[in-house]
Amino acid sequence: MKNFKYLILTVLIGGLAGCADYLDVVPDGIATMDNAFSDRINAEKFLYGCYNYLPNVAAAFGYPANIGGDEIWWDIDVSGFGNRSGGRIARGEQGATNPYQNYWDGANDGKCMWIGIRDCNIMIENIVDPNRVPDLREEERLRWLAEAKFLKAYFHFFLMQLYGPIPIVRDNISVDASPEEVRIFREPVDSVVAYIVQLCDEAVEYLPPFIEETTTETGRATIAIAKSIKAKALVWAASPLFNGNNEYAGFVDKRGIQLIADERTDGEKMAKWEAAAAALKDALEACAYAGHRLYKFQRGFIAMTDTTELKFTLRGAVTQRLNLNPEIVWGDNHDPGEFQRWASPRFQSSYAGTSELSTTLKIAEQYYSKNGVPIDEDTEWRHDYTNRYVFRADTGTFHKSYISPGETTAQLNFYREPRFYAHLGFDRSIWEEETKTEAEYKIIMQRYGEPQGGAFQDCHIYTGYYMKKLFHPRSYTGYENGPNAYRYSWPLIRMADMYLLYAEALNEIKPTPDKEVWDMVDSVRLRAGLEGVVDSWFYYSQYPNRPKDKTEMRKIIKRERLIELAFEGQRFFDLRRWKDALEYLNQPIAGWYWQGNTADTYYAPITYFSTRNFKTRDYLWPLRNSTIIQNSNLVQNPGW
Repeated sequence: MKNFKYLILTVLIGGLAGCADYLDVVPDGIATMDNAFSDRINAEKFLYGCYNYLPNVAAAFGYPANIGGDEIWWDIDVSGFGNRSGGRIARGEQGATNPYQNYWDGANDGKCMWIGIRDCNIMIENIVDPNRVPDLREEERLRWLAEAKFLKAYFHFFLMQLYGPIPIVRDNISVDASPEEVRIFREPVDSVVAYIVQLCDEAVEYLPPFIEETTTETGRATIAIAKSIKAKALVWAASPLFNGNNEYAGFVDKRGIQLIADERTDGEKMAKWEAAAAALKDALEACAYAGHRLYKFQRGFIAMTDTTELKFTLRGAVTQRLNLNPEIVWGDNHDPGEFQRWASPRFQSSYAGTSELSTTLKIAEQYYSKNGVPIDEDTEWRHDYTNRYVFRADTGTFHKSYISPGETTAQLNFYREPRFYAHLGFDRSIWEEETKTEAEYKIIMQRYGEPQGGAFQDCHIYTGYYMKKLFHPRSYTGYENGPNAYRYSWPLIRMADMYLLYAEALNEIKPTPDKEVWDMVDSVRLRAGLEGVVDSWFYYSQYPNRPKDKTEMRKIIKRERLIELAFEGQRFFDLRRWKDALEYLNQPIAGWYWQGNTADTYYAPITYFSTRNFKTRDYLWPLRNSTIIQNSNLVQNPGW
């Protein structure tokens, strides 16, 4: 059978076990390669089949950067959740015998990325000849070739983020190849990045600058998307994990080739950041040309306060649909509805399928004060820092749009930045919804026995903090059968992400931070209702000169990313490329005491999980042991 020659790719990577059979992934109704490219309609179906191998970012328990990190915790009493791959990884149970979220072989909630790469190669091989698909227009043929190359680049990039050095699959190997040709090697990270850059550069020549047919082509590759992924790959190459990491000294393959650079001069490290900065500048220009900019909610005739409008802006940057949201450069088309339902407050007494996902106490502490600086260094807020877990009643007018007037909640929840109230829901806080004519407001009553509090063992959030950011204001939570989840495209790339990456790269290549660095960060902060970094730290921080110091500015940029991009699947990867995961991912999971039925019992911080054990080896995920046996030229990642 002609298809057989394409099966060889899964063999050369490490065996067919775990990867789906080829006939399971080709578009419906197409049984042979001849039929797959017999006409334009079938060829387009095959292209869409390549897109189907994009990981599902909206899978709460099946995507690495969700439950597997330290932002999102689950109702641990629901055993089915804890036994899912994300719960296993969060508890430190990843292993090489049968890895969770295995994107190498396709197992335990992971898709086999090599099949996606193989299908991209099949696509390229079959339409590179202008005569292969007789009714395919030339401009379409060139665009589809570019899309296949871009997807191939992205699949290599995704694998590199998890596994580091990976094989580079330029072409599918024929069934006639010798056994030694089939047993390919992992390639150094720098070579992988160079290949990703090459593919993206080739793709941009024929990709559209933006999508015009938004009803049928949403999510397809554009110049801005390809240039952004190229820039992100170069950021990874420049970041500490891969840019002269001496912890990988001796990480060589069976040819003796060093797979991750363990030694680099300062000049060599700087060159990596310079390449990343240039690519980010180019990507941002492409994004601007395509009309991408920071999102701002347009209230129109809807009645609401300015504070509510800002909160809708900060939520809409993530949850507004692509045709109404110029900020999202690339959105994932998987439906986040299930994620929203698991994470919503239970505003209806008859529905129990919510309140099972929440964020942790340390994430709530991470957000800035109302003055835009960390709460433990704000000259106004820090006097209450040691008492941040003590509860108090609301007084004054500052919180009238944030906390139910006169109610009692933790000191931690007072006088915080707008993103704190837009991104998080908590006991006695206001939850905003949008109708066609006005904003509606509900109050979260979270203590045990109260409407949103623990109703029974399998319906409560442990930590006390909801991820309101992930809910579009029209995802009404009052429906009898749970929230009517508003469908949106989860952002894979948005402008705030790119601005902060550019700030990070600029800060690394300049002797000291300057206006160009600050402006990139300030663009995100100003949209969030905060002053710029220089003024915020000068007027409100006990360390007023921090933004003017390169090392301190690096910390500020990191924290800005952790806040602005919270719950979007970025933190998981950022902590790894920065080599900060050992610090963050070994901290205990803490929250309020969900069984407390009074303020004094509820606001008693409790550690729910303390035995996290992230090790140096966890920066790179393991290859399955049997995969290495099947391909003897593969080497295992260090520590596994």
